Amino acid sequence: MFKTRKTGILLAVIMMLAIVLVACQPEEVEVTSVVEVPVEVTRIVTETVVEEGQQVEVTRVDTVEVVVTATPEPVEEVTFAAEDPSTYVYQTYGDVDTLDPNLAYDSASGELLLQVMEALVFFDQGSGSDFVPQLATEVPSVENGLISEDGMSYTFPIREGVTFHEGGTLTPADVAYTFQRGLLQSDPDGPQWLLLEPILGYNNCFDITEGIDPECNLAGDRTALLEGATPEQLVAQCELVKEAIVADEDAGTVTFNLAQPWGPLLTTLAGYWGYILDMEWAVDNGAWDGSCDTWQDYYAPGAENDELSTIVNGTGPYMLDNWTPGEGYTLKANPNYWRTCDEPMWEGGPCGIAPTETIVYQLVNEWGTRFASLQAGDASRVVVPPANRPQVDEFVGEFCDWETGDCEVNADNPNGPIRKWGDIPSTSRTDMFLNFDIVVDEDGQNPYIGSGQLDGNGIPADFFSDIHVRKAMNYCFDWDTYIDEALNGEGVQNNGPIIKNMLGYNEDGPQYSLDLDACAAELEQAWGGVLPETGFRFQMAYNTGNVTRQTIGEILATNLNAINENYVVEIIGLPWPSFLRAFRGGNLPAIVSGWGEDIHDPHNWVQPYTVGTYAFRQHMPEDLRQQFVELVNAGVAAADNAEREQVYYALQQLVYDEAPTVYLAQALGARYEQRYTHGWYYHPINPTYYYAVTQD
Repeated sequence: MFKTRKTGILLAVIMMLAIVLVACQPEEVEVTSVVEVPVEVTRIVTETVVEEGQQVEVTRVDTVEVVVTATPEPVEEVTFAAEDPSTYVYQTYGDVDTLDPNLAYDSASGELLLQVMEALVFFDQGSGSDFVPQLATEVPSVENGLISEDGMSYTFPIREGVTFHEGGTLTPADVAYTFQRGLLQSDPDGPQWLLLEPILGYNNCFDITEGIDPECNLAGDRTALLEGATPEQLVAQCELVKEAIVADEDAGTVTFNLAQPWGPLLTTLAGYWGYILDMEWAVDNGAWDGSCDTWQDYYAPGAENDELSTIVNGTGPYMLDNWTPGEGYTLKANPNYWRTCDEPMWEGGPCGIAPTETIVYQLVNEWGTRFASLQAGDASRVVVPPANRPQVDEFVGEFCDWETGDCEVNADNPNGPIRKWGDIPSTSRTDMFLNFDIVVDEDGQNPYIGSGQLDGNGIPADFFSDIHVRKAMNYCFDWDTYIDEALNGEGVQNNGPIIKNMLGYNEDGPQYSLDLDACAAELEQAWGGVLPETGFRFQMAYNTGNVTRQTIGEILATNLNAINENYVVEIIGLPWPSFLRAFRGGNLPAIVSGWGEDIHDPHNWVQPYTVGTYAFRQHMPEDLRQQFVELVNAGVAAADNAEREQVYYALQQLVYDEAPTVYLAQALGARYEQRYTHGWYYHPINPTYYYAVTQD
């Protein structure tokens, strides 16, 4: 029998545990904290007991818990650094449509132009309504005398010593030419309606030809203009434009003489349709020569026929190095950029030569490829569809607040390589547009409508002119599924063109919701009741790579087919330029597309949706469009906000009654980028501003 003293064995075990713990410590590690570790220790105890009157030694084994102090392994710090800090790689979908600022009216084109061209004034940091001077030296106001007391004229002193990328020098004549050319070009698929309203007062056709034919018979049609207008009318219209925008070379100014007071004018001029051209360079490259005898030859060209669609010459911090349609483009920092650090954009803002030498914009339609690039660090930033956010969230190591700019480490994944800016309020929305009168060729053919008949293999060109069909499309859409699956639960249904939290949005207004019985009943009433038996088949388009828009189409197609297997909608993806042209040309029966506001005002939502851009692309009947025209004009002209609100309430009731569009949901955005990128800030109008971005 083994005998020992109980205290001796306990001391020996504790000493051996201490030796083992010390031996496990890394060498030369600074101890910043300790932890207490409970350890179970087995001991042999011998004691004397009395049994049957005799003293007897008894041995037993005990297990006790001993607390010892140990030093934890330190957490390894991870640093985040770009492999090549001089190059910023951005992967997205959506190709550039045109490089002509007078014609560009899509976000992909605007994003490029934002880096290479400049306006008279630019948005102050994070603001959609405050401005800093850019190619003007002052922001006009009534106080500084550059806005007239009646609000009818705005004067801009033009900056001296600014050089275009191709070598020309900025003058007031360049500024006046830019806006005169845009108004006279007046392409119906471009942004000029934003300027035609305040400058010329045109709010019926929203086209330069409104001054010749207010009935809009000439709008968007160069042949009709050349045949329907006299030479005297053409010259007079051009002279009217030149009287509205006047350059004074001696004073170094340009003055805009408006047709009506227009509070959002500065907001409008700060957009990419306000970026300034070098007149001499433009003329040398085949653009309008500035003569009132020739402007009609350049009217409504379309992006594919425009002289400046594939070339660009700006004054901005970046220059276009190359552009390959369908693949992407590369920008290089402008070594001769005019802005010095004596005059930053704002206090503490960007100045001097762009800190990141190269911007690479890559078109990558497939989400899996973009995700792999983000994980590998090959892309500084990628566009992440809402449905894929949970997948990327697993790699987020830092969360940032768009309002304050403050960031905090993700305690659950401190070494995650990705930074997330979440819950960004959206000033854009994706919707489903229904075409009242689908365009067909001279033989009545259109590949998107099949046979062109109600024979189960197609639809007639005026299929959506039946209000029961339009209402059915609304009743058959599932907003809850869309928000949960496509928007990751981060969205709210809208009940009309105006977004929530904006003047004129009616929280108590009527709205559609998923109701398959109502959908079926509407289709039973449509087209004389033949649809349940004959069925229909048509194609709905989205731009390739946009999974959110694809999901929208699939939700509608699934629900229609669930009602009746003869109701067939085929969802097709088109490359962005092809998608735009088919949409603008009126060839698509139903289209999933979106709107991002130009200015933060309800007029900028109701105008394109009910009387302007989208109303024309949907071929909305003129009698219905005129009902909207009256309400849109009343809304923008109303004297106070309470009056405007009531007008917009009435407008959105008419939208519900006529169901021209399936209005979907306003999403909350998220931006994902590598943690080694810095300098981004939230702006409601310009979501990307590369000039301020650095990588380290």
